[in-house]
Amino acid sequence: MPSLERDGGTGRRRQLSAPRLRADTPERAGLDPVELARLVDEVHALTAGARPWAAGAVAVAGRGPVVAVAEAAGWAVRYASYDPAADRGVELPPAARVPMTVDTPFDLASLTKLFTSAAAVQQIERGTLGIDARVGAFLPEFTGARGVTVRQLLTHTSGLRPELPLYDCPDATARHALLRAEAPIGEPGTHRYSDLNMLLLQFLLERITGRPLDVLIEDGITRPLGMSATAFGPCPGAAATEDQRRPWAKAHRGMLRGVVHDENAWALGGVAGHAGLFSTGRDLAVFCRALLAGGAYGPARVLGPDFVELMLTPPGLGFAVDQPWFMGGLAGGGAAGHTGFTGTSLVLDPATDTFLVLLANAVHPRRRPPDSRPRAAAASRLARAVRAAWQPGAFGPPGG
Repeated sequence: MPSLERDGGTGRRRQLSAPRLRADTPERAGLDPVELARLVDEVHALTAGARPWAAGAVAVAGRGPVVAVAEAAGWAVRYASYDPAADRGVELPPAARVPMTVDTPFDLASLTKLFTSAAAVQQIERGTLGIDARVGAFLPEFTGARGVTVRQLLTHTSGLRPELPLYDCPDATARHALLRAEAPIGEPGTHRYSDLNMLLLQFLLERITGRPLDVLIEDGITRPLGMSATAFGPCPGAAATEDQRRPWAKAHRGMLRGVVHDENAWALGGVAGHAGLFSTGRDLAVFCRALLAGGAYGPARVLGPDFVELMLTPPGLGFAVDQPWFMGGLAGGGAAGHTGFTGTSLVLDPATDTFLVLLANAVHPRRRPPDSRPRAAAASRLARAVRAAWQPGAFGPPGG
């Protein structure tokens, strides 16, 4: 937690700083080294063989202020293209491949939603946005969704369909006309995961602040936290994603690297509320740590503790809470996180003060049906590392 001291003038406590992350041993993190070694081995196994789960992967995990795992496996760029006749990637010569490193940026895909949500909660904290305010109060031209509330956007209970084919629209005017007319197709209050929720939230935030989303996230979140590797694209050094072609994709763009994979985010210029951010495992660990510390990291505070709690309390604002299908054994005590279509995920668990970032280019060289079993398995390893460390005779709490 942030350290505090008494302000001599007011008698109130003021924040000095929250501990920054540091690399150290599993024992210093209060985690079992055997379980973490298995986690590392399993991450490497995900990238092995002729048809791996992902071409490459990065895992960053820890507890308290200690990063106990920072591991890279496989390739940031392995394939030149995808061969649909053979149903496999066309591999680059070994000398032309790009190895994965812990500092390789990834297309975060839907992890972008967490940053859009945090930017919205910042406005709620400042009083410029009401959580139960209606879209129509700020965006009257959005006639279809005028009755949808901010809370419904953040909890995916607006009733809006999952997406619209913005990538097929001829120009920006047509794209915005399609969005403005879109109305809920489901009963409001019923959960239906939708990218449109975060697009509406983006337009709403831009309207009330007068600033574009990329600036809001940089000024309000990434720059204060020192997340210098996190930004909307283009990001030339990023891990490659897909040889994006019809019919398996929604657009014909070829092998993608450093430009957003999501077709709608691409159609919107690369900055979208639901996708478009690039980041590294180390940067996302900082984001996790700041939330676990009640919104603070080092001397910076991006949210107050009460508003972090609001964001992470079930059902979660932007964040999914206690979802075992990707959180594995960490689920059940208030763990929060998200996944991204490209192969990305993060989980933070306030109950055990742990975090896990698992980034992969699982759509390289082409997309497959989503498979979150490796995410759940890695999270379960971390959960076992916590439990094993607290057995009688084991080491103590993190950061000691």
